[in-house]
Amino acid sequence: MSVLIEEQKDQIITFLNEGKNSEEISELANVSPRTVRAIKAHLTRGTYAEISETIDAIDAYETTFRLERDLQTALRSNIGHLEQGLKIIDDGKERKINAGRIDITAEDKEGAIVVIELKAGTASPDAIAQILAYMGSLGETEEKPLRGILVAGDFHPRIIFAARAIPNLSLMKYSFKLSFEHIQ
Repeated sequence: MSVLIEEQKDQIITFLNEGKNSEEISELANVSPRTVRAIKAHLTRGTYAEISETIDAIDAYETTFRLERDLQTALRSNIGHLEQGLKIIDDGKERKINAGRIDITAEDKEGAIVVIELKAGTASPDAIAQILAYMGSLGETEEKPLRGILVAGDFHPRIIFAARAIPNLSLMKYSFKLSFEHIQ
């Protein structure tokens, strides 16, 4: 993977020198805008020699990001597995609000709006602030009751303690079941 990253890094630097913006470069080099900004920051600070460490961190971020995207796709296709009666109301894409982007916005069988935040792997304590900010922001424009569901592979103990004090927040742990089908 590092050969591909090196090629992409060189391509990103070329595009930066041409004056292209992060979003354009992101699409052209097939990387996230965050990757472009990280490389640009190292070039600006003159810490180009440290870029391989940054590339490793970016690789980890990109892998997590892809896992969250895959988790989101799987959940959108199977929303009833999370909770019976949920229906997605965000037109199949993340909803942009003042506090950020809600991974999935749904409605439950009682008509309450459900903010669903997904975390690949273990959710850190920051995830509580994130989902509560989304719920608070959405509450400024919505008349219906709101609640949240934080979905993760595991939860930091502080999240579990905090969620006990928030009656309209649920924690849901995901797992994957691997199966095989003999073809030949």
